[in-house]
Amino acid sequence: MRLVGLSGGVGIPSSTTTVVRLVLDAAAALLRDRGVADVEVTVLEVRDLAVAAASETVGGLREPHLDAALRTLEGADALVVASPVFRGSYAGVFKAVLDLLEPGSLRGTPTALAATSGTVRHTLVTEHAMRPLLSYLGALTLPTTIVATPEDLVLGSRPVPELAARVTRSARELADAVARMGA
Repeated sequence: MRLVGLSGGVGIPSSTTTVVRLVLDAAAALLRDRGVADVEVTVLEVRDLAVAAASETVGGLREPHLDAALRTLEGADALVVASPVFRGSYAGVFKAVLDLLEPGSLRGTPTALAATSGTVRHTLVTEHAMRPLLSYLGALTLPTTIVATPEDLVLGSRPVPELAARVTRSARELADAVARMGA
């Protein structure tokens, strides 16, 4: 069972990556509790792929580490994708990586959507920007989305109870979807 996260976070440490890991770890624990012994969790960082993605976009040559990352996304049994909010939408480098996937390449892959934002004003970014993008790629986007603000992560890594509840619900939806698909 391959659970893969794509974090559009560019900082180190990254609150976006923290949210991705929270959902992935919770989903993996649920799957293990259900008897799935072999659960592999991988997190891909856009910051590690951005330069290669830009080079391919303008030059047409794909670097091996970018190709491996794209194959990892396409081969996932389930995905968690998250981006920081920039100018009211997902990060450009996040989209640059996803632009290199073929339309339909994520067909039927259960996908949890998340974002991080400096303000609650962007709580619909997962609906108006991310859901259409991932749907275009064929992903099966799940109902519960997460938008975390700095107030939602204590010391940058521990979720407040409200965020923890959304993480749990999102992880449960992801585990349920994977189980239904028989992956």
